[in-house]
Amino acid sequence: MRLFHARGYDAVGVAELGAALGVKPPSFYAAFGSKAGLFHEALERYQGGEANLFAYALAQEGEDASAEAIAAGMLRRAAQVYPLRDGVAGCLVIDGARNSADPEARALTAAIKTEAIRRLTSFLRRRYPPAEHPGLAERLTAFVNIALAGMSAAARDGADRATLEAFAEASIRAFRREAAGEG
Repeated sequence: MRLFHARGYDAVGVAELGAALGVKPPSFYAAFGSKAGLFHEALERYQGGEANLFAYALAQEGEDASAEAIAAGMLRRAAQVYPLRDGVAGCLVIDGARNSADPEARALTAAIKTEAIRRLTSFLRRRYPPAEHPGLAERLTAFVNIALAGMSAAARDGADRATLEAFAEASIRAFRREAAGEG
């Protein structure tokens, strides 16, 4: 997971992955089937941890939380987990297969992103029913996802926690204005 996160899918070879795992290629392929198979396992592990920002915010704030509380929780958590630490920065899901030549790797991250968008949009639609607030949930979801992508890229480019925290707070204020129709 750390190798994929630090350098991206395409920049890590099977021999290097096998060496990091302490296995030779035949055992590697027997265990994972392919490099993409290991990437899938790494993504699953990553999503099961602190990097699943929506799940983290929901666990902290509760199922009855406001849209702003969940968005704030996600953005603030990103500011904590995206800066460089232990040799990695940014989000593995957002950046791990960016510009990858491997369609399977791109499909793996795309599926996770699509599910994350679906879950956040569904949550926001319960707060802002489409009949009363047409398209608002979708706009707010796009806002949060674009902010997170920007935060991930900034972290990979060296932005520190204080910089990301300041951006998160500005984004929360913008989210509040957009949700209130003050866009």
